[in-house]
Formats: sequence, structure tokens, C-alpha cells
Amino acid sequence: MPLMLPEARERAVLLTDVHTQLHLDLTSTEDFGVEATISFGCTQPGASTFLELNGGTDVTLDGGPASYSDGRIALTDLAASNTVRVTARMPYVTDGDGMTVTIDPADGERYVCAHTSMDIAQKVVPCFDQPDIKSTFTLTVTAPSHWTVLGNGPLEGRTAGESSDTWTFGTTPPFSSYLFTLVGGPWVSVTWDEPYAPAPGGTLPFGWHARASQGRELQRDADELKRITSACFQHYTTIFEPEYPYADYQQVFAPGLNWGAMEFPGCVVFRDQALTQGTPTELEREWLASTIAHEMAHMWFGDLVTMKWWEDSWLNESFADFMGYDVAGVAAGYTDAWTSAAITRKPAGYRADRRRSTHPIAEDTDKIVDVDTAFANFDMITYAKGNAALSQLGHWLGDEDFLAGVNKHLTAHAFGNADLAAFLDSLDSATDKDVRGWAEAWLRSTGFDTLQVTRDDGVPVLTREGSRSHRITVSAYDDAMRLVDSRDVHLGDEPVRLEDFAGRVVVPNSGDETFAVIRPDEQSWAAITGGLSSIESQLTRAMLWWTAVDLCESQVVPVGDVVALADTHLRPETHPLVFEGVMRALQSITRRYASPEEAAGHLAVIADIARGAVEGGDPALAAGASRVLARISADRDFLVDWLGRDDVDQNVRWAAVQRLAELGDDSWIGPEEQRDKSVSGHHAALAARAVVPTPDAKAAAWAQLMGGELGSHEFDAVGSGFWGWDQADLVRPYLERYVTDGLALARRSGQAMGDVIGDAFPLLPLPVDVRRELRTAVAAALEGDVPTVLARSWNDSLDDLDRTL
Repeated sequence: MPLMLPEARERAVLLTDVHTQLHLDLTSTEDFGVEATISFGCTQPGASTFLELNGGTDVTLDGGPASYSDGRIALTDLAASNTVRVTARMPYVTDGDGMTVTIDPADGERYVCAHTSMDIAQKVVPCFDQPDIKSTFTLTVTAPSHWTVLGNGPLEGRTAGESSDTWTFGTTPPFSSYLFTLVGGPWVSVTWDEPYAPAPGGTLPFGWHARASQGRELQRDADELKRITSACFQHYTTIFEPEYPYADYQQVFAPGLNWGAMEFPGCVVFRDQALTQGTPTELEREWLASTIAHEMAHMWFGDLVTMKWWEDSWLNESFADFMGYDVAGVAAGYTDAWTSAAITRKPAGYRADRRRSTHPIAEDTDKIVDVDTAFANFDMITYAKGNAALSQLGHWLGDEDFLAGVNKHLTAHAFGNADLAAFLDSLDSATDKDVRGWAEAWLRSTGFDTLQVTRDDGVPVLTREGSRSHRITVSAYDDAMRLVDSRDVHLGDEPVRLEDFAGRVVVPNSGDETFAVIRPDEQSWAAITGGLSSIESQLTRAMLWWTAVDLCESQVVPVGDVVALADTHLRPETHPLVFEGVMRALQSITRRYASPEEAAGHLAVIADIARGAVEGGDPALAAGASRVLARISADRDFLVDWLGRDDVDQNVRWAAVQRLAELGDDSWIGPEEQRDKSVSGHHAALAARAVVPTPDAKAAAWAQLMGGELGSHEFDAVGSGFWGWDQADLVRPYLERYVTDGLALARRSGQAMGDVIGDAFPLLPLPVDVRRELRTAVAAALEGDVPTVLARSWNDSLDDLDRTL
């Protein structure tokens, strides 16, 4: 059963000084063994509480039968000091919620990874599974001898056995149970000693690790991965006053992770797809750099200082998201990271803020009644909007005061827990500005403002529709979109007249410093759409491209107008992040807003733009453009010719195979699957077979999708392929079945599967009447009993569908 807020509050008052000793036995392929000794203090001797352990068998407590039901072990008549011992057998899982087992199709090797987070640690070990009860962890692991095992603590020793070894890890500092992990398998590794003066000997052990079959890719990228890691670490340990809290820093490309990455202390885990098989695109390179910086920021924000309950998850994620983009730029050399955020990250925040599920960045505690509700709030309000709000806060306060407040917060609550009030106390001590008023406007309210330009006798007037104050850059251009001047503007309740910009084209928020959409006046918008590609700043171009997409999603301009804008201004675009971001947006609005009759024409234009970039000779553009071209081109001969070449990137090859299958030729799937036996190849083949446009293929894919045997990543793959671009008639019988069958699967599954079922929502160009039928089916289902995570996802999709309609 999910932990309820009142239970968590009661237990947090009751328990103190928790220490956990664990031995895990991973040698069996059927299940794994757990032996745990947990010591803790109790503030109210004689009271009772419970340990969570979800899914255990053969459970004993202190050597005898445990009072164990509904995933909880009862602990009664507690003393002032207590020690309990639990043993159990626990199941491996394939859905990424727990001790996840993966068999690599490339070589048959087995990997076992404790993917925890939220309330999932209890599926691995017995624990008090809430963020404000921290524990030290002392771990030993017995596993096959040819494996490497990594965990939160530093490796202190390894004892060899006949066919298995035992790894012993040092005791960790206290952290929340949701941050516990270990990963085991025949990893390949790149390790080094990172200079750090406070560490014993002046260095810390650092490493990158990947599956054995990814050894070539790890070696290919090792120098850059090491450079980014070192640059970010040296930056953080310079600007943050608390020392780095852990004894080493390992990073693992692990299979089966449901998140993009996870900030386990001292052992950060990334989805193994992040180590791309082919040449990464520029957007992928930037994403990885900012994610490395993001997860490292968590060592302080989230791991050292942790929220008390899940309503303050923004204190973890908003900060890490902001620091990720910022530090990727200032320390790791990815100086255009904020351009990526403007065209990919922030738009997701705006979309989330339009839905009925929007919530304050700092949510009301009592609204996060349990962990399932909290899971749904790890969304783009918490990440993208929270990131943008903190960016605006730093711009408003100034870097020096902002960082001083942050360091006060980290120092005051090190190895403990904190909430919004505590953070504001720290900020308040570092500045004379009204940070509490700022927080009320930005963190405790929903929605976003609109910054609008009007004209008064030729003088631009900037007004705000909304309730927040904004400190932004406003830029003036001539009619050819050459920059004339820029001003720092504070915009609040009163309009701002821009006398110096009379007669000029005006772009508010040209530095993308705030979270607000813009609506230029007619004169300015005409010049912008006429000369968008001439604007010098790629950040401003990215923000204006989003504005065009936003106007389309707001039903102000049709999809065809945005595609036509791209036909004119994306062809000469030279910045790969802008190019890739806009190409993604074009495909998204075509899927969501175009009719089946319009879609083919739009895709033809988008494909032709991509082909121009591929043939233009710029490798920075070609990597992203080639994938788009392969995935949406209708030129079968071109795609076949591409597959006949040996120099075509593996990701591009699979995109071409999938497109040929979508066009009716599935003969390329089997040979490509034999050529590429990797995990990513397995997923790509699943997607390719799901997109084949025959009734038999759809029936087989559907049985696979809803059969309950797929891991979460496999489900993602089949779901992504099922709803083909031009298959509205073919898949129509499955639209309502998605609702009924998906709901049935979610009811017998967990959080992770509910999330991926929601992600598989039918997204393809559909006739209006069919969209209405889908809407009716989803709305009817939501009137009944839908698991929390899936209900949140479906309500969001319903809002998006209503926006389309």
C-alpha cells in the first residue's frame, strides 16, 4: 500500500539515528536474498511502527516469523534503542521498479540493477521508506565472480569464492532510502583519480561504467565524459561551501532505468540509451552534458539536503535542472545549453502549465496525500517551469546574493531535511529584496504570464497579462532584423513605454530570462516572420521559434503556416540545437494538430528541409537531420539506398527500417536485427514490427503490448511504433481498446507501467470525429477507478486533445 502523509509524519517524529547493514545475494537467477540489520532510536518507548518490504517471501524478523502483510513488517513495543534483523527472498523485476534484471541480447550477459527512487527501495530492501528518515548504509554483495558491483559507498574489499565473490562497501553518510542503489554485471569501465584537496590523499575515485557490449561506445566517448565530469565537479566544489559529501563518484549507463537518470549518492545511474550506439546529435550531446551537471548538482540538492515530503520535490529537481543547464554552459563548455532549454525544455513547462493538472512549483503539502500522487508531480512544472523560475530568481537577485542564499541553505541543513520555509529563510538572510513575496508569486501560484507589445503613436508599450513581476531583456531591431539596441526592463503592474524604440521591431524577453509567452505587435511579428533566420542570437531565434509553435498550439495560426515559416527560415539555420529543436516541434504539431489529409504534405516539406541539411555538408546539422529524414521520408528508393551503404549511422539505419516498414516493406527488419543485436536494436526492432501497416501485424503488436510480459522500455518501443503517421483507418479499432485494455493492464501493474501506458496515448493525425470518439472513451474511463499515475497522464492527454479540438 502507498505510504500516506499522516503515517509519514507520525513515523518521522518517532524514529531517530537509523543505521542499516545489508547483505544481498545476487547469485540466483530466480530471486535474490536479503539480510538486513537495522538499528534506530525511538522517541516514545512502547510505541509501534513498521518497516516497508514490498514483495518479499520467506520473511523473518529477528529469526522468527514476521508479522508481514500488505508490504509492511510490524514493529511493536519499541525500546529507546532498537535493533531488528530481517531476512527475505525478493523477486527480480523487468519494469524498472526494483531489482531490475536485464539480459543483453548482444552477448547474453546478465545485469542486475537496484533502480529505486520514490517508494521503490522497499522492493529491494527493508527500510523506512520516506525522505525525512535518513539512514547510513553498510553493504556487502555476493554476485558472480566475473561481475563488477557498484554501490553508494566506496568499495573496501572483494573476497573471492568458487564461482562468486563478495564485495564490501564502506559505510555511507546518512541519506534517504529512495537513494539506495547497487548495480551488478560485467561492466566495462573508465576510471581515474579526481583531484579534490579535502579528500584523503587529495583525490577521489571517479569512474564511468557501461554494459560490456557498449565498450566501443564508452571508449569512443570516454575523454569527453571524463572532461565534462571533472569540469562540473571542480565548478561545484568551488561554488558550494559544503564539501562533496561522499567518498567516490561513479556514473553508470545501466539498462532498465525508467528515469532519464537518477542521482544515487556516489553512484549516479543513466539510461543506457544515453550512450548512443551511433553518432550523437548535437542536441543529444548537450542533453547528456546538462544531465551530467544536473545529477551532480543533486549530490548537494536532494542528497545532502533533502525535502521533508514530496511537495518540495522542486527543491531537488528545479534546482538540479537549473544548475544542469547553467553549469553545462559555464563549466563544461556547452555554452548554448540555454538555447536547448528555450526550444525543448521550457515549451514542455508551458504545455504542462496549461493543463488542469497544473500545480504550484511548491505544492501544498496536504495535496500530496501519498507517494503515487507525488510520483505524478515529477512533471514539467517541477522540472522545466521550476528551472525557469529559478533562472528568473537569479536574474532578479543577482548571482552573488542568489549563491549566498543557496550556500546558507546547504550548510544549515546538511545531511538533513528542509522545506520551502527553510529555503526562504536562507535566501532572506542574503538579500534585502522581498523573496517571500517573490516566492508567493512564482512558487505558490499556477499559470504563466503573457508579455504583450502594443503601439501608442508608434511608441512600443510593453504590458503584462498576469500577476508576476519580470526582469527581462527587451531588444529592438530594424526591419531587416538587425539588432539595434537592448534594454534591461522591470515589468510589473504598470505598462512600460519604450520611447527609445519608437518605430523599431520589438522583441521582449529576447534573452529568455523569464517564464512567460510573448505576443509581439503586428508590425514586429511581420518583421520577425519575414526575417527570423537573420536574427543573430540563436537564443532569441529559439525563443521566437517557440512563439510560432505556441501560436499554433493556441489555434492562432494553422500548422501549415508554421511549416511554411520553416520552409523559409529553417533551411538557412546553421545552429544545430535550434535546427533539431524546431524539427522536433514541427513533427509534434503535425501529429497533434494536422488532419490526415494535411499531414503528408507537411511531412514532405519537413523531410525536404532535413534532406537539405543532410546534403549541405555540415556534420553538426547532418546527424540530427538524417534521423528525421529517415523516419519521415516517403522516398522508398532513397531509404533502401541508404540501407545499402556501410557508412550510415546505426540510429539512422533503424529509422529507415522503421519507415520502410511503415510504408509496407518489413523485409528489412530481420536482417537489421541480425546486424544489430544490442538492447537498442532489440527495442528498435519491436517498434518496427509494431508499425507494419497490416491487420495481422497490428493484432500481434497489440497482443504483445497489452499482454503484460514486456518490460517498461519494451512497452515504450512497441507503443511508439503502433500509431503510424498515416494509419488512422487501420488503428481506429484500437483507439477505444487502448483505453479498456490499457486500464486493465495498469490495474495489475505498478507505477512504472502506469506511466508508460500513459505515454503510449494515441498520437497521430486523426479526423476530428475520431478524435472526439477517443476523447469520449478516455473521459468515460476517468469517471471510474483509474490508478493514480495513469489517471494523471490520461487527464493531461485529455486536456491536450481538447486543445486540438
